Amino acid sequence: MKNQISFISLCAILLYAACRNVENESQPSRLPEFKLVPADTFYFNSFVDCNMAEAWVADTFRIFPGKYGEDPLWGDARDLKFADGRNADKAFSSRPEEFTQPLLPPNAPIGQPGLHGAVWFETIYQDRQDRSGQTLYAVYHNENYPSTLPWDAETGTGYIDAKWPQGLQGPDSPAAVPRIGIMKSTDGGRSWEDKGIFIEDYQSRLILKPHNTSNTFAGGVGDPSAVACGDHLYLFYGEYGYPGIYDESTWTAAKEWSGQCISVARINLRDLDNPAGKARRWDGSGFHAPHDGIGAPIAALQIPLAEGGPASSPGGGFHWGPSVSWNTYLNCWVMLMGKVTGPSWTGSTIHISFNLHRDLGQGANSQDWSKPQLLLDKPGYTLWYPSLQPMDTPEDISGRNTCLKLGRRARLYVKYIRPEKSAYMSEYIVEFRR
Repeated sequence: MKNQISFISLCAILLYAACRNVENESQPSRLPEFKLVPADTFYFNSFVDCNMAEAWVADTFRIFPGKYGEDPLWGDARDLKFADGRNADKAFSSRPEEFTQPLLPPNAPIGQPGLHGAVWFETIYQDRQDRSGQTLYAVYHNENYPSTLPWDAETGTGYIDAKWPQGLQGPDSPAAVPRIGIMKSTDGGRSWEDKGIFIEDYQSRLILKPHNTSNTFAGGVGDPSAVACGDHLYLFYGEYGYPGIYDESTWTAAKEWSGQCISVARINLRDLDNPAGKARRWDGSGFHAPHDGIGAPIAALQIPLAEGGPASSPGGGFHWGPSVSWNTYLNCWVMLMGKVTGPSWTGSTIHISFNLHRDLGQGANSQDWSKPQLLLDKPGYTLWYPSLQPMDTPEDISGRNTCLKLGRRARLYVKYIRPEKSAYMSEYIVEFRR
């Protein structure tokens, strides 16, 4: 009897150990699987230098690419336009003459309150309370220089043109500083009213010469992607500033790196009409840091310092340009991002990460992203602004899917850059599997 019990106990122990091993081995499979499927090539006939902002307005899929406003480096622009289609593929196939220029607020005179610099729409939030679908909020990336937003000692805002780092056009070009704002439309995007900047870093956090040699930004926050969850709009964005007061005598690469990569902030949906000062950044334990304060990046998305570097480094080594969507098939959040591996934003790869928590506001859910996996590599190219887009399928049309909400299959768009030519295009479909 004792031998029988011992034998049964031993079997139970072995079975338990086997189950634990299977459980441990299968744990990574909780993450979704994905594959790239070659597909017909789509070329988008518009200037793109941002995430794709889009929404369904009634039965029309509407996209808002392009750039608008004053820019002393690249030239003033009026390229922010919209195109329509009865589905996403039709909208993305629009000819240049089929784009419409919306009515946008003018730039304010330098030194006066108002809109300064150039803007790019990066995300459209469609007001849930307006059943007509006409009320839209555009989250925009805004870039300025000391010449467009000069230092104002009374307010402590603007930029001081001293030891300013180099920009993308050579030694005589200045680096830009990005910040993030909101515009509102009540006519489906045909005209817009500026609601102002709602998240930014100030002069004291900019990284200047001699340390900033990346030919990118002087600091700031930008390249956002925003998703609504519960009562808040969650803003995922690139953090390019110093996590404290920059002082060239005390600067360290490790300190700079510790506060950079992709970060997240949030703002209550009821504050979108008056957003100034209302956003809160994640500070390591919650959304407690003010809109202009020092937050903490998403640690799971940071590349170790030994393998990368801070944003001011010419060697790059950080993820940027997030594009976030809710996947109804996977029942989780999906993030695409680029990877900088050299000066001037060079990098040939696109990466993907997953967040299995529906509620981004509970605990540290907004931080719980999987380690980025390689999605696409195009040696010889620089890849910017990846996004997943719906197609012309019945599921995508009936579900009113956009880049913010997708299903099992989605079209992958990326900006491909080579010295001789750039194109925003799609040549793959991403297929997910639970």
